[in-house]
Formats: sequence, C-alpha cells, structure tokens
Amino acid sequence: MPYRATLSAKAAQAATTQADPRWAAVVARSAAADGRFWYSVQTTGVYCRPSCAARTPRPENVRFHASCAEAEAAGFRPCQRCKPRQPTALSHHAALVTEACRIIEGAAAGEVLTLDALAAQMGLSPSHLHRIFKQATGLTPKAYAAAQRAQRLRSALDNARTASVTDAIYSAGYQSSSRFYEQSDQVLGMKPSRYRAGGAAQDIRFAVGQCSLGAILVAQSERGICAILLGDDADTLVRDLQDRFAQAHLIGGDAAFEALVTQVVAFVEAPGLGLNLPLDVRGTAFQQRVWQALQAIPAGQTASYAEVAQRIGAPTAVRAVAQACAANALAVAIPCHRVVKSDGALSGYRWGVERKRTLLAREAAPEPAQPLAEKVV
Repeated sequence: MPYRATLSAKAAQAATTQADPRWAAVVARSAAADGRFWYSVQTTGVYCRPSCAARTPRPENVRFHASCAEAEAAGFRPCQRCKPRQPTALSHHAALVTEACRIIEGAAAGEVLTLDALAAQMGLSPSHLHRIFKQATGLTPKAYAAAQRAQRLRSALDNARTASVTDAIYSAGYQSSSRFYEQSDQVLGMKPSRYRAGGAAQDIRFAVGQCSLGAILVAQSERGICAILLGDDADTLVRDLQDRFAQAHLIGGDAAFEALVTQVVAFVEAPGLGLNLPLDVRGTAFQQRVWQALQAIPAGQTASYAEVAQRIGAPTAVRAVAQACAANALAVAIPCHRVVKSDGALSGYRWGVERKRTLLAREAAPEPAQPLAEKVV
C-alpha cells in the first residue's frame, strides 16, 4: 500500500509539472526563459536555469522557483554547468546590442558605418555582431542604420529651419538625392515635398458602413487601402481617421468607392474569400516585419506573440511584437486578431476582445457564420 501511494504521489507531481507552462521551456531549453524562473531537481540537489544543457530531468523530480535565493533557501545548490547566478548570454548580448545602437545613432550624418567598422569598434567579429543584433532587434545593423537615417530625414523635413528638401536629404546622411527619391515611397509613404507639407496634398477617400462587428471605416490613398477601422460609433472612427491624416484632404466616397467598401466588408464577414486589393501599409521597419509575419498566419490558425517574435528572428522582442500589433490600422487585412497569449488565451485587441473572438470563430467555421455587409452609409 505505501508503495502504491508513493507511485500515485509521483504521478500526481509529474502531472502537475507537465501542466505548468514553465515545463515546456525546460524541455525546449529555452534561453528566452532565462531570468524568468529557475528549476531544481530533487535527485541531484541542484537548481538550473531553463536553458541548461544537462539531461532533461524526470518531471516528478522538478520544482520551480522565482529566484536563485528561493531555490537556495529550499536547500538546492547552483548547477556547475549552467551557473544560474551568472548573467545570462541574452543579457550580455542585450548590452552589446545597446552599445551598437548607440554607436549607430551617434554616427555623423554623412558617415557610412559598415558592419566591419562597427564590429571593430566593439571588438567583435562581424558575423557574431550581425547575429546577436538581429536576434535582439529583428533588424540587421544596416537596416537599423537606414531606419535612423529615415528618422533624421523626417525630423529635418518637419523642421521649419531646413531650407529645402535637398538640404534635408543630405543632412540626414543620404549620399545621393536621386538614390533617395527611388525609395522615398518606402521611407516616407509619399514624396518628400508632400511629407513636408504634412500630407496636405494627399487625397484620401473614405466611407463608413455597418457589418456584423459594428461600424467599419475603410479609407484609400492613391497607393491602396490605408485604413480599415472597427468600432461601435461611426463618428469616433471618422475622428480617428482625421487624427491619423490630419493634413490630408479627406473625401467622402462616391458610389464606385462604396462598392469597394462592400468588398472589404464582405472580406471581414468571410475572411476565406481573401482581399485582392492593394494595401498602403505605413509603419517602421520592425512593424512591417511583424505585419508580414501576421499575414503569413493562415486563416483559422493562431500564433503566440513569442512565436511571432521567433519567426521574425527577434525572440526577445515579444513586447515590441505586441506593440506592433496594437499599431496596426488595417483590421483583418493584417490579421493581428490571430495572435494570442502563449497559453492560447485571448489578449487585448485594438477593436475589442469580443470582436477578436468572433473573427477567430468565424475563420475556424467551414462556412461564414454571419450575414454579409449591410448598406454602406
């Protein structure tokens, strides 16, 4: 009888451990979990960090701890293999990446800082610097430098003291104005002269309609659909659009545009139909990487914020991924509703968790569960 009781207790402890989300991190030897918790092994008397390379222990022998001090108070000693009290490799890499970012940001406007030169300043090999930089930020050092140059350009264009657009281009660090103009749409979303005017010359057509999720606003620039907003109140959506494009010329949609809105609403009602329309996607380089990853998630499936961070090559940027999802202004077209917590629970959604739940249920259903669009107003 005592033997059976012991077996039962071990099985219960194993089940408890395996049901804990931290156990999956231990099995995967997840470096991203280092510093969040530690685990001890009763049979060896040591405690480790989640990424420890030692053989995976039996789950009935594992206990989890919030800190090294807690593990030691329970009578366990530090593992000599993973040395849990020492700084993690990720924290060391984060410090190096932070230093690299400061060097890039502090470079002179006309200075071309190559990867080799940056690595030499930091005493690292170019390949090692490139790898840890992309892991931490989701960008290469070259892409980060380009983003900083674009930010300097926006600041110069916004500055009333800048004499001309050409002066702004060269003061931001671009070596050739012709080269910049080739990529101005990607950098600014419009021509530099229009950006300097605050988008005042930009025409944006829009219309507000109703769908099963409430009010919906669709807006289109000359480049494509630039906003799909959901909400309870049409006036609130219009004010949101006005705030986004404060200097643009907003034009109420005509009959032809309302037909386009009906197409967008039909897509919201039945995402399986697809949306064969050009999108005007505006965001930072990192946000666009996240949004591209979201568009790769098939309808009816979900991914966690951590999984999206892994897919864009930035496993530690989970919070930044969540912020990029929150900045998305193209509801459903960029499916941020397909991103959930690591345990599968629904987290915050810009247009309300209930809408998120409805969209996911609708995508999982074999047939659209809601009626198609109501009349556009």
